[in-house]
Formats: sequence, structure tokens, C-alpha cells
Amino acid sequence: RPFTKVFREERERPVIIGVDQSHNMYFGSQVAFKSVVAAEAAAIICWTTVDNGDRVGGVVFTDNKQELIKPRRSKRSALRFLNALADYNQQLVESHTTNKSGYLLQALEQMYRITKPGSNVYLISDFTDYDEACGRYIQQLALHNSMTCVLAYDALEENLPRPGVYSITDGNTRSAIDTHTRSVRELYHQNFDNRIRTLQDTLLRLKVPLITVRTDQVVMEQLETWKQKTP
Repeated sequence: RPFTKVFREERERPVIIGVDQSHNMYFGSQVAFKSVVAAEAAAIICWTTVDNGDRVGGVVFTDNKQELIKPRRSKRSALRFLNALADYNQQLVESHTTNKSGYLLQALEQMYRITKPGSNVYLISDFTDYDEACGRYIQQLALHNSMTCVLAYDALEENLPRPGVYSITDGNTRSAIDTHTRSVRELYHQNFDNRIRTLQDTLLRLKVPLITVRTDQVVMEQLETWKQKTP
């Protein structure tokens, strides 16, 4: 019996999930918001962990606050994490505050605090708030754990819509965008492509894979496609 316990502890892979529910994530032009897609990806990872009999916990965070759930091997712990996620997601609908910076770094600090060596760590965000300090924490987490980053993005962030004049709003103010100029559309796409490529290259140097999840595509299928490509 003691040997069985030791064997289980050696094989155990606690899962830590960091989920971004900041106001930058409250955006979506088709099907779903980035915040919803991020929550769905987190839920899939969470329940997969429960099914595998491993501990699950993490950090749900916004621009100005965060909730820390220490990893435990129980459905109650998983439900506490998912309830916090649902609450934070609903708060995005109910409030429109000014975006702040530094929240991604603060979340990574909390994730680092509760992560023990040998864990599987997932960070789900649009990485708008990513900087070099965040990279250093990701590097530390990746040293003794399996670290994966999941980028949630919207089709409208990648490409402007077909030529026309479109009304846009942030929930408080309204403006218009003119997409008739081809060079503007190409520059817009290039800027997005450069941002993603820079993030991918940075994480690649840290040996951290980056999964991209788009708001107008089925989350489960996108995660499965990545899993099938992983050796």
C-alpha cells in the first residue's frame, strides 16, 4: 500500500490555469467574445484534469483584481475555479472601467506562488499586457514545469472587414472606421502578424508552445488540433 501511494505522487501532474478576464478580452466581432473563448478553453482543461484524477487550481484575473484557487484534487475545487471564472466573466458585462496595465504580471506572480515543480501550467490571454517582466516569470515557470500559453484573438484583430465604413464602439463612445484603402488593410494585418510572430519567437526561445484560439471557431476543435500536432 505505501508503494502505491509513492508511485501515484510521482506521477501526479497538478494543473495550474491562469485565465485573463480583463477588459481587453471583452471584445468579439463574430460568435463569441475573447473572454468567453478563454473561459471555455479553461473549462475544458479543468474538467480534463478532474477526469485524469489530478489536482487543479489557478488564477482568474482582471485589470484590477484576481482570485487565487490553490490546486486540489476534487470536483469542489474545480467548481470553485469555474464559479470564479463565471463571476469575473459576468462582471465584464456589467462594468466598463478604464484599462490598466501590469495585471498580467501580477497574475503570473500568483501563478508562480502556487505552482510546484512538475506541474502543467496554462496561461490563457490575448497577451495585450505582455512585457519583458512577464517573459521572465514565464521562463521561471517553464524551467521546472510544462508551460503552455493560449492566445485568444478575434478575426477582426487579424484583418479589417471588406472595404466600407463601419461603426465601432467600446461600450462608452462610438466612432467609425474606413477600410476602403488597401494599404491600410495590409498594414493592419501586418501589424497583427508581427505581434503574434514576436510573441511566438519569444516563447519559442523559452521552449513554451503557443496555441492560438480564434473567437469564431470551435474551441474544443482548436485545442484538439494542437494536441494532435504535439509529439
